[in-house]
Amino acid sequence: MMFFAAAVVAVGAIIGLTCGSAASAVSSASEKVIVIDAGHGGVDAGVLGVKTGKKESDINLAIAKQLKGYFADAGFTVVMTRKTNAGLYGSASQGFKMRDMKKRKEIIVNSKADMVISIHQNFCPIPSRRGGTVFFDKNSEGGKKLADDIQSSLNDMEECASKNEALAGDYYMLKCTESPSVIVECGFLSNAEDEALLISPEYQKKLAYAIFKGAVGYYS
Repeated sequence: MMFFAAAVVAVGAIIGLTCGSAASAVSSASEKVIVIDAGHGGVDAGVLGVKTGKKESDINLAIAKQLKGYFADAGFTVVMTRKTNAGLYGSASQGFKMRDMKKRKEIIVNSKADMVISIHQNFCPIPSRRGGTVFFDKNSEGGKKLADDIQSSLNDMEECASKNEALAGDYYMLKCTESPSVIVECGFLSNAEDEALLISPEYQKKLAYAIFKGAVGYYS
């Protein structure tokens, strides 16, 4: 579908890749609902940076906001599950994690999502592990294709130190809808070099664009 390719070209103007108007270049993109899920939040900080102690939840939200901007400027309808640093669980009492996950699913279902992208950061006891990894549900052909497209885009980044493969994963967020869904583990906060990139606003913007480009490629 040519309008999705046009979206990538037009949105490139945002970061100086070319020129054009994403809104005018894409007329049918608004029919697609993209749900962007910033993982964790509130008392659930996720993993912490090995050097700086930066919260995964904060990094997830920063990247998710950048990603929302790219999709919105290209004319897509965008829904974010989490818009602030707070979690979605209500009170931080027993069972808050499951309440948080169920709220995310509720948002995905109610929005009639055509695509779900959940943003996370990875951690590994082996500090040399680096790079982004995209996860998909093993029973979803669309999810696998979306994951492969985003993974390829991440691997093409000039900062990419490890060309990883998209992997099947048994995660709740991948089973909230029959539409293509992925979890993007953007890098390893257990690796000091990855951490330095992931906390940089400039890299967060480039990373969001790589995810966007891969996701749009799914429709082409």
